[in-house]
Amino acid sequence: MPSQPAILMATAPVKQRSATRAQLPPCYYEGYLEKRGPKEKISRRLWTCLCGNTLFFFNNAKDTHYVEKMDLSGFVSLKDDCSRDRNLEAARLILRMKDGETKLTVANLEARELWKGFLQSVIDLSVPSCLTLLPGQVQMLKEVVDRERNRRRAARTPTRAPPSPLSVPLLGEIPSCFRPVSRTEAEVLLERHPDCGNMLLRPGRDGSSLAVTTRQDLNGSVFRHYRVTQREQGGYVIDVENPIPCATLHDVIDALVEKTAGTLQPFLLEEPYEENITFVSSNDENGERILHCAPSSPLPKAPALPPKQERWKPLPRSPAPDRRILSAVTSPVPSSPSSPMRRLVLSPSPLLAQSLTEELKMKLEKRRTSQE
Repeated sequence: MPSQPAILMATAPVKQRSATRAQLPPCYYEGYLEKRGPKEKISRRLWTCLCGNTLFFFNNAKDTHYVEKMDLSGFVSLKDDCSRDRNLEAARLILRMKDGETKLTVANLEARELWKGFLQSVIDLSVPSCLTLLPGQVQMLKEVVDRERNRRRAARTPTRAPPSPLSVPLLGEIPSCFRPVSRTEAEVLLERHPDCGNMLLRPGRDGSSLAVTTRQDLNGSVFRHYRVTQREQGGYVIDVENPIPCATLHDVIDALVEKTAGTLQPFLLEEPYEENITFVSSNDENGERILHCAPSSPLPKAPALPPKQERWKPLPRSPAPDRRILSAVTSPVPSSPSSPMRRLVLSPSPLLAQSLTEELKMKLEKRRTSQE
């Protein structure tokens, strides 16, 4: 196959790419590919990175979050696809895995040879001899084989896990802008949600300190990172040229807001909540699992309990008539000195005696008036 200048595009510097939450293996080769998987009806043009022994697919070259990946440990075969493409210069590959075939379309024949060389070098840990490549490209594949062999050897060697970001002993109340993310993830959060604030608190890389990441616009995103350490005597310090002591983490955030005249604002991201209740159930006939949405109608109310009845209380009794009054009206009996109890019960009350005297006076007055 004749050598053309286009084959030199592989000599471009290889960039390290990162996933959303973890650092990917070293990237050996990358470029745009049209991919159609075994269950896909149409091809998609994706930025493809060969990182370690895995293909990672991104929507574009600048995206740091991969949308799909393919582990090459299930590799079966790799061969050319001689079918014609609407783009006459394009070339095709058939990558057969244990779970099916994936068709890849590259820009031209030279690019296809390079992809085959990198893929087979990583899979077999040896440079293929059946490809038409330039000496510089062969040397590059040898370096890839050495790097991948060392990577796999290091992966088999047990290493001490790095300190967890959440192992930072935080004192006092934690501000709402704290996020347990890395430096790269903090930058992505601030850039994707500019309306939610431009400053967040996160764990430091060493696992024993904290950091504040900020983002501002100046012909693009400008990120700054400030270390926050704990003092032995209590409190925190913002490690800048003139250290700023703070009693609590809230004071750390307030100090940065005050120093920048409110330009920096805490990052407060409202996480979305589901509006409907969903659940997964299996179909009794074919066993297929389906996501269902619970009915939105309100649940029937439980029957109301009867009102609590008060215990029976006896009706209030009217006051008993004064026995002395009844005794004086019905059967007046003269009292005797020998029976004081009898005199106390049977003698009329002073009130009754007074009323009888007044009534008697009134009758006498009427009789006198009638006689006159």
